[in-house]
Amino acid sequence: MQLENVKAIVSGAASGLGRCFALELIRAGAAVAAGDIDVNGLARLKAECENLPGRLLTLKLDISQENSVATFIAEVVKEFDGVNLLVNNAGILRDGLLAKEETGWVKKLPTAQWKQVLDVNLTGHYLMAREVAAEILKRGVKESVIVNISSISNAGNPGQSNYAASKAGLDACTRTWALELAPHGIRVAGIAPGVIETPILNNISDAAKEDLLEGIPLQRFGVPYEIWQALRFIVECEYFTGRIVYVDGGSNF
Repeated sequence: MQLENVKAIVSGAASGLGRCFALELIRAGAAVAAGDIDVNGLARLKAECENLPGRLLTLKLDISQENSVATFIAEVVKEFDGVNLLVNNAGILRDGLLAKEETGWVKKLPTAQWKQVLDVNLTGHYLMAREVAAEILKRGVKESVIVNISSISNAGNPGQSNYAASKAGLDACTRTWALELAPHGIRVAGIAPGVIETPILNNISDAAKEDLLEGIPLQRFGVPYEIWQALRFIVECEYFTGRIVYVDGGSNF
């Protein structure tokens, strides 16, 4: 699919990877609906796109809420007369060990903390994919793509049982949806980034960053544009579906 023909939805577009995806799609001449709960971040994105060739629509979106998803997608379809690319990017971290011994007691991962991550990172992506796929099928669009943003934490990572479960589940959905939707011309694929220089890294200590670098053969963190390159490949390569692209510097963790 040619980027100038794309009518895209990018969730979590106010910052980090989502912001990069939206900007690069706009630069390529695509129409992009950027959704996020951070309306101030969306406003900054809109200002940055004023002189770019594509078309940008910014709307508040909470992918964990079914009504918000339905309202958002209905508005996008109305404005763009359809959609042919979904970038399921929005996600959250709420890290914590399953059980941790403290002085005189044991701290347990709260159920609410577990559920919050699954509601956004897995159920939210399911809601977005379901509604977009339904719109595509109703309109009979024969060339369209759903891309789920996963993580190398999909194989498990200490302190991230909720996050790892959400990403592993999303990978399974990616394969399942690819099989289900291929007869309708809808490709479904995923990207599993490694450690990328986004605002999330600001919450990590220098010592923790050094530990992370030890597990990356290329000895550096990735940058959002490198994940965009993987997204562009998936969108443009019409024989690619049902697989996860790892962009992680050869990480061994």
